[in-house]
Amino acid sequence: MPHTLTLQEIEPVTHDVFRLRFDKPDGLGVEPGQAVDIALDRDGWRNETRPFTPTSLPSDGFLEFTIKSYPDHDGVTEQIPTLKPGETIIVNDPWGAIQDEGKGWFIAGGAGVTPFIAILRKRLETHGTLEGCELIFSNSTEADIINREEFESMPGLKTYFTVTDDKSADVHTGQIDKGLLEDRVKPGAGKCYICGPEPMIDDIVLALKEIGVGEDDIIVEDFI
Repeated sequence: MPHTLTLQEIEPVTHDVFRLRFDKPDGLGVEPGQAVDIALDRDGWRNETRPFTPTSLPSDGFLEFTIKSYPDHDGVTEQIPTLKPGETIIVNDPWGAIQDEGKGWFIAGGAGVTPFIAILRKRLETHGTLEGCELIFSNSTEADIINREEFESMPGLKTYFTVTDDKSADVHTGQIDKGLLEDRVKPGAGKCYICGPEPMIDDIVLALKEIGVGEDDIIVEDFI
């Protein structure tokens, strides 16, 4: 069932990521980690749906999205920076595979971190700490790291940032590979949540299995 949401505010998070807050209609219940299909309520765009993960919590009085804009894609995300408060979007009912199944490692590439924002916020709200959880987050450059300050300030959460296209960065450099995962992941000690581009997911799933992580402990979402 489609819902129409009105934009309340929009603000930049990084140079190409935007936080958007909408009114929250009755009947639209979204659990942390779930996605919804969004279409812009503009001529020529109403049939162009794309999946995005709300980063707000069920207890919030609004629906928030953290969306990376891709100007070279000539699509929905290219339009995001042009949205103005008062405009509307069309949202369908939520879906998604990732949900909180316990502490563990949250492994993300770029915009693939968005499902984890709400999951970690909710877990912190419920337990008061993220002890036993680690975010392993890969980006092209340091400037691309979404919500870095929030993640670093979450009580109990370990953070491991790595970038692939800036060897002079003040964080770790290189891809998330078998060696990195072997150093940081302890098989059997928690779940491994993965979200990012499909080729990255395939490589990480294979690497996790090679270091002894059981298939039941690997939770994947690849809608980005």
